[in-house]
Amino acid sequence: MYSDDELRPVSALQHFMFCPRRAALIYLEGLWSENRFTAEGRLLHRRVHDARRGEKRPGVRVARGLEIRSYRHGLVGKADVVEFHSSSPGQSPQVTIVEYKRGRPKPALDEPFHVQLCAQALCLEEMLGRGVSDGAIFFGRANRRVEVPLDTALREKTLAAIAALHELIGAGRTPAARYQARCRRCSLLHLCLPKALRPRATAARYLALATQPPAPDDA
Repeated sequence: MYSDDELRPVSALQHFMFCPRRAALIYLEGLWSENRFTAEGRLLHRRVHDARRGEKRPGVRVARGLEIRSYRHGLVGKADVVEFHSSSPGQSPQVTIVEYKRGRPKPALDEPFHVQLCAQALCLEEMLGRGVSDGAIFFGRANRRVEVPLDTALREKTLAAIAALHELIGAGRTPAARYQARCRRCSLLHLCLPKALRPRATAARYLALATQPPAPDDA
């Protein structure tokens, strides 16, 4: 079991799955920079959490911005939406956890979202004392809800990611920079400087990149 001081944000898993160095820059070095995409995501989550709390639809009770934690897995955070679907009399309601994202579904790139969602389900299972088998991601730009089976394969991948995240933060060392195509989408690009910090990068190139203004999306 983890202590309160050892609990890590569930959202850190998404950053870690995207890039371990990004997670270290945020959670070890305290760096953050917002671009249009992160700002849109933050505003979407705020709208979801501030919507009618505890709303009810026929056969469904909806909890928004639900605080979750797991001492077994060392995680803490908020679930955007948790749906409690009525079942047969005398039986516990069926639980579905829903995460909101700003963009559109991209099957080849959505694995970090799935891991984050599954980690939220693990927290909820510990809190409720029962299994949660149904999850979904709502993509704001597409206005589309995509079901995500919380199956054994995803759970194993999520548990491995949780262990690796704890190891990264516990070690207290930021991984070396390595430029990849995905770096272009990262709001921390101008702080991470993956091209400048490659082994063969010169000091002059480092200084040039470090002093250039951020891209328009990062302003």
